[in-house]
Formats: sequence, structure tokens, C-alpha cells
Amino acid sequence: MIRRVRSTIAVTVAAVLLAAGLGTAALAQDQGGRRGGRGFGPAGPGRGGFPLAQLELTDAQKEQVRTVMQRHREDMRTLRQKLHEAHAAQRAAIETVPVNEALIRSTAQSLANAQTDMALLQARIHSDIWAVLTPEQQAKAKELKGKRQGRQGQRSKGNGQR
Repeated sequence: MIRRVRSTIAVTVAAVLLAAGLGTAALAQDQGGRRGGRGFGPAGPGRGGFPLAQLELTDAQKEQVRTVMQRHREDMRTLRQKLHEAHAAQRAAIETVPVNEALIRSTAQSLANAQTDMALLQARIHSDIWAVLTPEQQAKAKELKGKRQGRQGQRSKGNGQR
């Protein structure tokens, strides 16, 4: 059960990074197409985000992406705090001696609820940004995502053979 909770937490953290990366990538394009900050490789923001810098957004699209991110900024901040608190409560429950199964189950449920709320917000952000893209940009984003997943799959296979 602890392994499942940890993997769920890892997915949530990745999702938070994705949402933060979407806005940062759009803002970074204003600097002559250069991407800045950590976590921005050739495929754009890490953790499955849109490769916005490679989609050649128009100024109007950049502004729309900025607006989407600003519209969800406070919800994102609130949910990050909720996740942090739920994770801390879960950690404290796990470390309680003697084991308090009811407390662990309760905090695990609270953490799962916070993760679900974050996933839903990220899905909304993804959908809102997707709607800003032209059909050509959407096709290119899918293509780049496929290439990135292929590279990640190759790395995973290579790591498993050690």
C-alpha cells in the first residue's frame, strides 16, 4: 500500500510540474523563442508537458496561454498547498507508533482526494491550452509527444538491462 501511495505521489508531483511548465514555456517564448529555466529540454517542459516552444505560437496564442495559466494560478497554488499538507499528514500517520490503521487509511484517502483535484485541474488547463492551438500545432504536439515517449521507452529498456 505504501508503494502505491508513493507512486501516486510521484504522479501528482509530475503533474504539478507539468502545469507549472506550461506557463513558463509560454512566457519563455517571448524571449526570442529561447527557453529558460530548469527542466526544459529539447522536447519542451518535462513530465509530459506541451512542447510550446517548438509549436511556434503566435503572440495572440502566447497571450491566451498566459491568460489560461493566470486564470488557474490561485487554484493551482491552493491545490499545491493542499497536496503538501495531505502528504505531510500521510507521512506523520505512517510514522505513528503504534500503527494506527484508521489514521493511515484516512490520510491516504485525503491525499488521494487532493491528487484527484490536482489531476482534474491539470486536465482543465491542458484542455484550455489545447483549444488555443491550431490543428497543425496539435498534430505537431502529438508527433513530438510520440517521439519523446519513444526516447523515454528506449531509456527505460536500457536501464532495465543493467
